[in-house]
Amino acid sequence: MTLAARVIPCLDVAAGRVVKGVNFENLRDMGDPVELARHYAAQGADEITFLDVTATVDGRATTYDVVQRTAEQVFVPLTVGGGIRSVEDVARLQGVGADKIGVNSAAIARPALIDEIADRFGAQVIVLSLDIKRSGNTDSGFVVTTHGGRTETTLDAVEWAREAIERGAGELLVNSIDADGTRDGFDLELVRLMREISSVPVIASGGAGKAADFPPAIAAGADAVLAASVFHSGLLTVGDVKQALREAGAIVR
Repeated sequence: MTLAARVIPCLDVAAGRVVKGVNFENLRDMGDPVELARHYAAQGADEITFLDVTATVDGRATTYDVVQRTAEQVFVPLTVGGGIRSVEDVARLQGVGADKIGVNSAAIARPALIDEIADRFGAQVIVLSLDIKRSGNTDSGFVVTTHGGRTETTLDAVEWAREAIERGAGELLVNSIDADGTRDGFDLELVRLMREISSVPVIASGGAGKAADFPPAIAAGADAVLAASVFHSGLLTVGDVKQALREAGAIVR
């Protein structure tokens, strides 16, 4: 059975406000997360992803009240990431309405976190959030970063994704730091690499600038496409993206 391609607006949140920058820097205020989430759900978003982009950097937990207010008004699946360090954090987020949980920096620091979440809640709850840069220091040519793209690790992105899937990650959110916010299109080479090794759904993120950028990401192997600035700026609607995907022959909801 062919699954429908999903279109996922992403809310990068800092201090309770949606922000957006280029290559994860120079963040600008883009609005209220609850209002934006409601707006995108009305447009036909398949899911909403909520990333607290400064939680790990600031050494604090995700803003639970914002997640709860969003979940109370938006009735599509909500993925939440940022500052999640334990199964207790996952339980608390589920308690305020999160459907899936994104893990990144804490899982890199302690990979057993993925096993623990999968064992308690099931693999379908875990989204491995990968902030990836091109690098000449790894076999794949891609390296994983942490702390919102600020800290480069020595982990080969492909090897880490493979290990995380084996540990129980149920989905890969593949974000290109190099493409992030540039509006030059998705990193299709990165999407293809992840598709080759992944037995779980792949979400392509980073670089969308126009409706025509989305179908190539699905063609490269992504199961879903995620974007932020093109939606927040009003340049595109969720409907525009779904129409472009339909015209390219993709199945959408």
